[in-house]
Amino acid sequence: MPPTNALVVRSQARTVDDSLHDSLRRVEWTDLLRLRRRDVVHELLISLPWLAGSILAAANENYFIALACSFMFFLTGLRQVHNAFHYALGISRLATDCVMLVLSVLMLGSMHAVQINHLRHHRHCMAEDDVEAMGARTSAVGALLLGPWYPVCLHRKALEVATTSQRKWIWAELLVNGLWIALVFLALDIPSLQYHVIAMAVGQCLTAFFAVWTTHHGCVHEGPIARTIRNRFKAIITYDMFYHFEHHTFPAVPTCKLAILAKRIEACTPDLQLKKVY
Repeated sequence: MPPTNALVVRSQARTVDDSLHDSLRRVEWTDLLRLRRRDVVHELLISLPWLAGSILAAANENYFIALACSFMFFLTGLRQVHNAFHYALGISRLATDCVMLVLSVLMLGSMHAVQINHLRHHRHCMAEDDVEAMGARTSAVGALLLGPWYPVCLHRKALEVATTSQRKWIWAELLVNGLWIALVFLALDIPSLQYHVIAMAVGQCLTAFFAVWTTHHGCVHEGPIARTIRNRFKAIITYDMFYHFEHHTFPAVPTCKLAILAKRIEACTPDLQLKKVY
């Protein structure tokens, strides 16, 4: 099970000192776990407009707009799977696993494999065996140059440490991916779908930079283990995905509530100096 409260920071001795531990204990967070029905619907549908926009734009050969929509689809898809990793979508565990299966096809790769590494990332944050964080232990250029090797490492590690049930999900998702790619490139003659698959492959090759380096660079040796964001406009246009210190401190809190959590943490720890994502 993923860690669910501020005590997770106790396993990250470099993250905070004792006074900050005490301050974090005063943060109210359990009420943020509850999602209204409209919140659940919003989280489940949040990426669909961007997916439709990218495919429609590609179908009309407007690839500039298609790329912009694909970027936003990948970002919102990451928000969905990130919540799914912690079973914070407000739906059942089985339904959440099915969401990860669907997003595995739409975004390419096995999201259950990524989930395994993400939960290990929370338990061993920035340690040598934290495969997810490998992009943060190098420069920005180094993270970009990891390219396709990064998702390969994630899947390899996941298969190495997975339980029998997890391994079944991973292989099922990889099989469906293979069938989907074969269908798109060998059976169907729909350029917009071919564009989408290629765009998602590129996105997967850039995740070491956009999803990891941005939120953890410069946090390896000192200070809080993750960066955050405070400008509300910047947070809105990135779908609140960069409240990363808050996420690491209270992993069970859904992304849509992280802005509220950030204000509560700030009120309880006014002297805390956090590095910003951008």
